[in-house]
Amino acid sequence: MNIHNASLTVSAVCKNQYPDTGYMEFAFAGRSNVGKSSMINKLLNRKSLARVSGTPGKTATINFYNIDDTIYLVDLPGYGYAQRSKQEIEKWGKMMEDYLANRAPLVQTILLVDSRHKPTKDDISMAEWIRHYHDNLIVIATKTDKLKKSEIEPNMETIWNTLEMGEDDILVPFSIKDDEGKYTVWDMIEMMRAGELYPYEEKDEAENE
Repeated sequence: MNIHNASLTVSAVCKNQYPDTGYMEFAFAGRSNVGKSSMINKLLNRKSLARVSGTPGKTATINFYNIDDTIYLVDLPGYGYAQRSKQEIEKWGKMMEDYLANRAPLVQTILLVDSRHKPTKDDISMAEWIRHYHDNLIVIATKTDKLKKSEIEPNMETIWNTLEMGEDDILVPFSIKDDEGKYTVWDMIEMMRAGELYPYEEKDEAENE
């Protein structure tokens, strides 16, 4: 995909702030510090459009990135950060469930996991949420550049088996150090836009509160 303009439209804390353009949305979910912001910057050929923080749990908003007035890439708040309060965790859960269940332009939520580690209970729960709302599961395994070549295949197998991925699911190794995974992700997005991969039916948007 040739990108001419990419910009952060809004960092939303409630659905009243979501964009109303109707552009298709492709959302990224994952644990705090899994590398969502770095991956988005890599996809967009930018260094710092998506803010990268060394502090887990920093992203507490839903960030909508406008790509050439055609689609949004959506960075969802990270989960699994132990120092969040119970109230913050409950608020996160409500925000995520409402977005996944009711957001009409949402085509697919894509799960990011750290390729160096076995998926956590939180990753498994997020995968189940995604399957519930989308049927199919797309997983991006980040930080493969931090693995030895001999570790990549067995780690991918561990991720696949732990998340109980099936024949219609997709697992993509991804590195920000080179272009591994970058073009595969864009190809998937283009195919989903065209209805050639996981055709979706637009949800009826829930009324704003």
